[in-house]
Amino acid sequence: MSEQQKQVAKVAAFIAGGAVIGAGLGLLFAPQTGVETRRTISRYARKAQAQTNRWGRAVKSGMEEVLNRKPEKEKSCEEGRPQLVAMMN
Repeated sequence: MSEQQKQVAKVAAFIAGGAVIGAGLGLLFAPQTGVETRRTISRYARKAQAQTNRWGRAVKSGMEEVLNRKPEKEKSCEEGRPQLVAMMN
């Protein structure tokens, strides 16, 4: 192992150790109990999921709108449209 690789490994070990120590201290000094923390994380995850679903529906409807309003002279692309719609569903 070269000297540079040893230095990189040492820095990586310090970063990982610092992350573990920081997480431990965070848990020790947390203002909430474990139950409250899990409840908060669960609420946040449900809100994030709902927002992601809303964004997904908006993108899907926007894509369908764009695909449906193409000019009549672009009939050559008609074969690819069902595949795109199927991928979005």
